[in-house]
Amino acid sequence: QVQLVESGGGLVQPGGSLRLSCAFSGSRFNIYHMNWYRQAAEKQRELVAAITPGRNTNYVDSVKGRFTISRDNAKLTVYLQMNNLKPEDTAVYYCNANWIGMTYWGQGTQVTVSS
Repeated sequence: QVQLVESGGGLVQPGGSLRLSCAFSGSRFNIYHMNWYRQAAEKQRELVAAITPGRNTNYVDSVKGRFTISRDNAKLTVYLQMNNLKPEDTAVYYCNANWIGMTYWGQGTQVTVSS
């Protein structure tokens, strides 16, 4: 059974940075596609960033050039480095692991960007 635990959220001023972490427990982390989603109040959950087992990455247009997803297979952890944060980045951020139809979610971590 896979479990995901996010950390690193918080309150930050516009223009600031945060790094989210997602700790994976279970087996075969290295074969999972790892994703970060976010859900703002009264909005649908959206895919923000994705990284394949081969470390190919993709981002939603609104975060390109500001966010970076990475993975450390030795530490069973995926990261989301978020720079130049904007108020519209405010949301609950969720880690997701996906492999041939099996999908797992973390509990989410709140990111609030406000002055």
